[in-house]
Amino acid sequence: MAASAERADDAVTPVARPAGAREPLPRRVLVADAGLDARVEPVGVTDRGDMTVPGDPSVAGWYRHGSAPGDDRGSAVLVGHVDTDTGEVGEFAALYDVRRGQRVEVRRAGAEPVHYRVVSRVTVPKDELPPSVFRRTGAPVLTLITCAPPFLPERGGHRSNLVVTAEPVGR
Repeated sequence: MAASAERADDAVTPVARPAGAREPLPRRVLVADAGLDARVEPVGVTDRGDMTVPGDPSVAGWYRHGSAPGDDRGSAVLVGHVDTDTGEVGEFAALYDVRRGQRVEVRRAGAEPVHYRVVSRVTVPKDELPPSVFRRTGAPVLTLITCAPPFLPERGGHRSNLVVTAEPVGR
């Protein structure tokens, strides 16, 4: 993903989270086998209603209007840049090396970490990101999203998203 969270190619259209219960906030996401280690910050939506992406390529954004890592239902979404406009590699570029079965750890403020196991990895056109990515019901999952080729500068950048889905596991 490009460094600017305002660019059209960074857009991810979410479903709004209802006001209510607070959960332990995610602070860091790690996939040791792929070399991913990113600080996590809560993000919301742009004026257009798209999920924002942190401008810093070393930081992941947690969609604070949806499920949180450790919730007992829904899809907890983390998003990050694969690179910047200057070519700096982002932390979520490591998602390209993530494989089925690998463990993902999400460290949370004031709570034990939650652990997940990768169950799928798919590339989809940005305009075909499934609404289920932002679901608030059903079995809990962690969804990690970054940009994917093709990169078409004349059309605003990356045209696809890499979507990694992981299910909770015990320690």
